[in-house]
Amino acid sequence: MHEPLELSVVVPAYNEERRLGRTLAEIVGYLRSRRVAFELIVVDDGSRDGTSALTRELAGVHSELRLIRLPENCGKGYAVRTGVVNARGARVLFADADGATPVAELERLEGALATADIAIGSRALAGSGVRVEARWYRRIIGRVFHALVSGLTVSGFRDTQCGFKLFDGAVAHDLFSAMRMGGFSFDVELLLMARRRGYRVAEVAVNWMHQPGSQVRLVRDSLRMGRDLFIIRSNALRGHYDRPRVAPLGAGRAVNTADRPRPALRRSTTA
Repeated sequence: MHEPLELSVVVPAYNEERRLGRTLAEIVGYLRSRRVAFELIVVDDGSRDGTSALTRELAGVHSELRLIRLPENCGKGYAVRTGVVNARGARVLFADADGATPVAELERLEGALATADIAIGSRALAGSGVRVEARWYRRIIGRVFHALVSGLTVSGFRDTQCGFKLFDGAVAHDLFSAMRMGGFSFDVELLLMARRRGYRVAEVAVNWMHQPGSQVRLVRDSLRMGRDLFIIRSNALRGHYDRPRVAPLGAGRAVNTADRPRPALRRSTTA
């Protein structure tokens, strides 16, 4: 029988062999220093480099670390969802593989979660001791996307896309079980569902620094995310977010560190 875990950390990774090791070491070191009972789940989203091999190697050193490997690239949203539905922690954090938001910013989110169900990191809010270093063109595209998000899907948030979000565990499983978007727009979908379900969401200013080597193709992925907003709006109008998903997002299966086939997602019962 597994011991109770205070926290599950989900890190989606696609061709992150060069940056992932430092991020994982920082997460493990920080949480161990706080004596938190945690698990660290890396979801390799069909990488073509040594991301899985690196994670397996580190898992031999860090018992908290485990790998879920997707046989093909399914998108960041799919990867995060796969990790979350396999998480066992009382709280669930997902964090980007590049470590752009230092893991110590978790304390800011934890403080907010005392009176909320979800705490999301934000690069658009001012805060004491907070510093954000982003490229100017990303700021411009971010503002345009924010305007579209507010007009088409969900308003009231300054930054929906920061890859550093903390959930109450039960809330995370509820939301991710109904998630449909597999790409970068999944954050918007989650926040829209949270609002529809009446969950309390706190937006918290966090430190963030641009990291070289991003897997995001800015123009192509921005256009896809803009298209996805219309899909999310349509899904909401049709009531798709008012019931859990029965089937996985795609046909792919995840593979654990021993390379044994396993379902990528838990199947939920019908509402």
